[in-house]
Amino acid sequence: MKVVTLNVNGVRSAYRKGFFTWLLAQQADVVCLQETRAQVHQLPEDIVRPEGYLGFFNNAVEKGYSGVALYSRRQPDAVTVELGWASADDEGRFLQADFGKLSIISLYLPSGSSSAGRQAVKYDFMDRIMPVLRQLRKNRRDYIICGDWNIAHKEIDLKNWRGNQKNSGFLPEERAWMDEVFGKTGLVDAFRVMNQQPGEYTWWSNRGQAWARNVGWRIDYQVITPGLREKLKAVSIYRDERFSDHAPLIIDYDVPF
Repeated sequence: MKVVTLNVNGVRSAYRKGFFTWLLAQQADVVCLQETRAQVHQLPEDIVRPEGYLGFFNNAVEKGYSGVALYSRRQPDAVTVELGWASADDEGRFLQADFGKLSIISLYLPSGSSSAGRQAVKYDFMDRIMPVLRQLRKNRRDYIICGDWNIAHKEIDLKNWRGNQKNSGFLPEERAWMDEVFGKTGLVDAFRVMNQQPGEYTWWSNRGQAWARNVGWRIDYQVITPGLREKLKAVSIYRDERFSDHAPLIIDYDVPF
């Protein structure tokens, strides 16, 4: 099973940049998108339903903002889009698709970089979703939580870590929260199981030639339950083409789909 996740920073923009042409060549089984920034009725059919896929969307109430999507080669048993609080449900930040005993989630955590107010929203979201993560860890299911978590966990996960310790995305409180996700809560950072190398990033600022110089952050994850750890086959970050300010994270699992 191949799973791809990408923050598209506007699904229509990614479409114009060739993302869906690339995607169809990947033959992925499930594709999770974040920051779609569109209502479904605004999208052409080949975005709503790419060839060979079923498409599922959770749009933000505000047009042109946030939103997540999931494409699947098979019909899910169930799709869930609500977590129960406004910054998740009104902003379209969660979509879960269930396939037998496997659930795949497209998740988009808020960014706090624009203001202190948005950082407060981010902290509230983190506080609210932690019990959700603990519960799914206890469920007798396998989970793959794909998405833009807007936090670089460790120093290895961003180029300029010394200069970013007071910036949203690498604050001590955020990193401690990720410690809990991968520690006490018991979830697993799938990419780091397979690849412990520095310089592996998924997002680059549009300023200062960050992409060309690989001055990036690893803030996009596939977070898995422990039962999938031994099922990991390969991980990669695709950089040969640029579809948004993020790069696709691709992980292969030894799991039938």
